[in-house]
Amino acid sequence: MKLVKIPENKYEEYRLNAMFDCYKWDPQFYDSNTVAKYALVLTQKENKELIKLTEDIDKETRLAEEYINQNLNHKIANELKLPKKIYNLLCDMKDYNPDKNIRLNRYDFHPDVNGKWVVTEVNSDVPGGFAESSLLPDLARKYIDTNLTFNSFGDNMANAITNKVPLGSTIMMVHCTCYSDDRQVMQYMGDKLSKLGYNIIYGAADHINFIDRKAYSILSGNEKEVNLIFRFTPIEWLISMKPRRWDGYFNTTASQCNHPIAVYAQTKRFPLVWDTLEKAGIDMSTWKSLLPETKVIKQVVEYDDYIYKPVYGRVGERISIKEACKEDEYKKIMRDVKLHKNNYLLQKKFKSNPIKDEEGNEYHLCLGSYAIDGKHSGFYARISNVPRIDSHAADIPVLIEK
Repeated sequence: MKLVKIPENKYEEYRLNAMFDCYKWDPQFYDSNTVAKYALVLTQKENKELIKLTEDIDKETRLAEEYINQNLNHKIANELKLPKKIYNLLCDMKDYNPDKNIRLNRYDFHPDVNGKWVVTEVNSDVPGGFAESSLLPDLARKYIDTNLTFNSFGDNMANAITNKVPLGSTIMMVHCTCYSDDRQVMQYMGDKLSKLGYNIIYGAADHINFIDRKAYSILSGNEKEVNLIFRFTPIEWLISMKPRRWDGYFNTTASQCNHPIAVYAQTKRFPLVWDTLEKAGIDMSTWKSLLPETKVIKQVVEYDDYIYKPVYGRVGERISIKEACKEDEYKKIMRDVKLHKNNYLLQKKFKSNPIKDEEGNEYHLCLGSYAIDGKHSGFYARISNVPRIDSHAADIPVLIEK
């Protein structure tokens, strides 16, 4: 595994092409450039190892959530701390059919100083990075080495959809329409599916109405039945929607990517039910070997060997890695932990092994590995000069040696 630099005299051209040809509309976060000046190159051995780990851990995740969905009780719900509004609707999901829905997960791998991979979480509900894992690697090859290869997430997702949803069907790309970074994710996938022959509608979560369990677009000029809901609005945001039409997402007969069943693994409290799952005969050994020890907070103190993580945190927000926090951010996180203890968990701190470039500069890596319906489907990576990968981190294309 190594960092290969985009030629300095070509980088600005590369960054512009990423913006205009690769849907990277948000190349900046405040004062942080989010388009890396490098590509990450994996060896064949590393690629094969990550593929196996991804498919093994994804099998465990899908078996676990399907078991929980059929056997949910107050004890499991309390361990997961599922929002009450969601818990009251989960009984409507008993007829969940994995053969009809597209199940997408992204697992965040990090190299540690012991030469092993650590998985810090699964982005089970609405993982992003679609264009960055599909178009950016192909762009980077032209500047570095066209003999390098990659696994296109977009191609794999399009294949998964065509296997389950007939061409000509209507697909609603559901996202938070006020955010351009959400729209770029949906626009890339929507454009790709439109070229295949699907009817694509872009809208917010409340632009769907559910009648007799069927989904219908209520957008002017696009009032029609929706055959596939491609959702990029987080499930815990969905339940704040008014008027209350979101109940239908839990029991609609329309196909979904992702189905609300994803909520079971999205919560960082997922490890707290592993013992219950293993007693039911579901092997969780891959998860146990990769995820740092995770436990509930009994007393709020400042630990050297643990960090606090929000139960429903995303993009590295509010994680108490002291050396990665900016200004008074760490104090604010600890204050919030004390006020809302049940919204956080403790996770054992691991030592990230940074990758060095040719000049000796060090970068910490988060290598997101996708699985679609159980099969590895590409990589989405980010690098940072601090050991927390958050919104300030830079997107880096992942290439593979032949």
